[in-house]
Amino acid sequence: MQLQEELARYGYRQELARRLRFRDLVAYGLVYMVPIAPMAIFGSVYAGSGGMVALAYAVGVVALVFTAFSYAQMVKAFPMSGSVYNYAGRGISAPVGFLAGWVILLDYVLVPGLLYLVASVAMHAAVPAVPVWLWLLGFVGVNTVVNSVGIRMTAMVTRVMLVGELIVLAVFLAVAGWAMASGRGRFSWDAFYNPDTFTWSLVAGAVSIAVLSFLGFDGISMLAEETRDGTRQIGRAMAAVLVLAGVLFIAQTWLAAMLVPRPDALLADGDVNGTAFYDAAAVAGGSGLATVCAVATAIAWGLPNSMVAQVATSRLLYAMARDRQLPTFLAKVSVRRSVPINATLLTGAVSLALGLYMATRADGIALLSSLINFGAMVAFLVLHVSVVVHHLIRRRSGNWWAHLLMPAVGFAVLAWVVVNANIAAQRLGLAWLALGVLVLAGLYATGRRPALSGMTEAQPTGRSPERV
Repeated sequence: MQLQEELARYGYRQELARRLRFRDLVAYGLVYMVPIAPMAIFGSVYAGSGGMVALAYAVGVVALVFTAFSYAQMVKAFPMSGSVYNYAGRGISAPVGFLAGWVILLDYVLVPGLLYLVASVAMHAAVPAVPVWLWLLGFVGVNTVVNSVGIRMTAMVTRVMLVGELIVLAVFLAVAGWAMASGRGRFSWDAFYNPDTFTWSLVAGAVSIAVLSFLGFDGISMLAEETRDGTRQIGRAMAAVLVLAGVLFIAQTWLAAMLVPRPDALLADGDVNGTAFYDAAAVAGGSGLATVCAVATAIAWGLPNSMVAQVATSRLLYAMARDRQLPTFLAKVSVRRSVPINATLLTGAVSLALGLYMATRADGIALLSSLINFGAMVAFLVLHVSVVVHHLIRRRSGNWWAHLLMPAVGFAVLAWVVVNANIAAQRLGLAWLALGVLVLAGLYATGRRPALSGMTEAQPTGRSPERV
């Protein structure tokens, strides 16, 4: 009841079903991040970090723990869907919130398309008789149906998938550990620190790639209106997911780094075919283990990971639409299922179209990855600023640790990573932001100045979503 009253204070009704517990949030976050995610991009991070792949993931965990802390502060202040869009809009100003939502759309809208594409390409390689477009259609169709049924169905399916991923990971860790003990690898700490290749800029550039494996912990905040036990659980779930996933990422990449068959060639030529991790798995356990890891990665990205990504994207569209900053038809909620049905269907359609187009480009996966990472990190920077503005400046909080020091450190670390990110990603990301500024100017020109319900400096515009 208290959570419903909080929503009412901002001019909204409780429309989404509150059915998720802490364990559901943790499972959701782990599935979104994919415990075996580094298997797909291991070669790129290895080459980009000069072999210090475990260090790149360790720095990523540290950087994003500060971000999770800032999320926890803002979700307690504004317990509603919308994530950075709402936190920046209500913590700083509605126009800033619009731009933050626009930037993170680059992450949320593109992520499902990337996941479907990676999975479909991998499955096509395993089963050449089935074309990429058919795999895409199958993955999108299954996930859209499950997500349209309701959040409990999504939670149940993703928990089952999570168990499967963890089993595959456990098998790899056990077999790789045994291989190392049997002398089939090269025991070394170079994956954490190699004095011959180490530079901070090199590590930062690799972290900007490795961040792709971590994206998803923030999607937990999109479920603020669907959790049963209060918003405090959101922050706890984010921290738990980051730590758990970080440990798993570091362990599997360290072992794989010691089993890479030709490390010098990987550093010199990169991982053109995306098979570096599976080559290392073959050294540990033969072609059977390599195939299991490859197929498990493809299924994990194509079903549970993209399924929860679709959930997060639809909630962001729903939140912006009910504030009339996107077309209002996206705010329609199904009476029977208590899900934003139009936003869910649109996310599936966009993901399919994007995946089909990018499948025709040689650089499709690399282009999507760089754009997604840049959009997410810029949105996280805005999140840290919103904590300081809302709590320290507006509310004159005396908690300097939580509302100044922690977000300041998080901002500094992420800014360092963004500055050292791929130049093409920087240019494309800034172009997307510039387009958002033009859209914002268009809203002002047409008399639709961004405004959020319940904010004293703006007219209430947060109408209750239309139910269908």
